[in-house]
This record gives sequence, C-alpha cells and structure tokens, in this order.
Amino acid sequence: MIKAKAYERRERILKLLREAIEAENMRDTETAKKRLSEVLELSEVYEPEFYFEACFRMANVLLEEEDYRGAVEYSLRGIRRAPSREHYRLGIVRLGEVLRAIKAIGKLGELAKEADERIEQIKDDEELYGFVLEVLKIARGQKSDRKFRTKEFNAVLESLSR
Repeated sequence: MIKAKAYERRERILKLLREAIEAENMRDTETAKKRLSEVLELSEVYEPEFYFEACFRMANVLLEEEDYRGAVEYSLRGIRRAPSREHYRLGIVRLGEVLRAIKAIGKLGELAKEADERIEQIKDDEELYGFVLEVLKIARGQKSDRKFRTKEFNAVLESLSR
C-alpha cells in the first residue's frame, strides 16, 4: 500500500512537471507556476529531488516574469532543501545563473531592497547566509572580498564582481 502511494505520488509529480515544462515552452507562465506549485506541495516531504528541481524551474518562470526577488527566493529554497551535497553545489551554480541574468539586465540592485526579512529563512545555513550577504553587498555596489569553503560560492561572487 505504501509503495503504491509513493508510486502514484511520483507519477502525479512527473505528470505535473511535464505540464509545467510544456506551459513554460508556450510562455504560459501562469499555468507553469500553478503546476510547479502543485509539484512543490506534493514533493516537499517525500520527494526532495523533485522539490529541488521544481524550485529552480519556478525560479526560471519568475525570472521570465521579471520577479527577480521571487526567482532568487525559490533558488535559495531549492539550495536549502537540497537532498545531497551534489544538489547543494548544483543549486549554487543555478543560483549563480539566475543572479548573472539579473545583473545582465541591470536589476541586481533591486535585490538589496528590503532583503533582511527575506534572508531570515537561511540563517541556519551559515555559509549560504554569508554568501547572500556578500551578494547583497555587490548589489549595493560594494566590493566583496570574502572567501568561502564551497568553491561554487566564490565562482558566483567573482562573476558578479566583474
């Protein structure tokens, strides 16, 4: 019975992900967001890999809608809930892609506005929290000189500082 429920849940998640991708490809962001929200709800507890992927897909949809803060928040959510160290590192790379896209259109400074309340959710991850503080410094036009244990953080900061 439990295996059947897990199988049905995975099948439902896969169906929703397919629908979200199709909606994304057709530039139907509302449908994509709705399907991804359902995936996030279904996968949060028992399917961390799907949750991780849905967070970054949602970030891409929000980026397309020019909701830059939302895109970063979903990226951070994916990183925080990464099911493995490899996913965590991949999440940092994907967050870097989101941040570089925001910087390329000249909107990185918008992230610094009212950021305090949004980053409270990541305080329990000291390195991620420190990284976000450094990104906010860069967004405010300040220089970042901090180095992190995780090389992906350093690579993202370096790319944003150019």
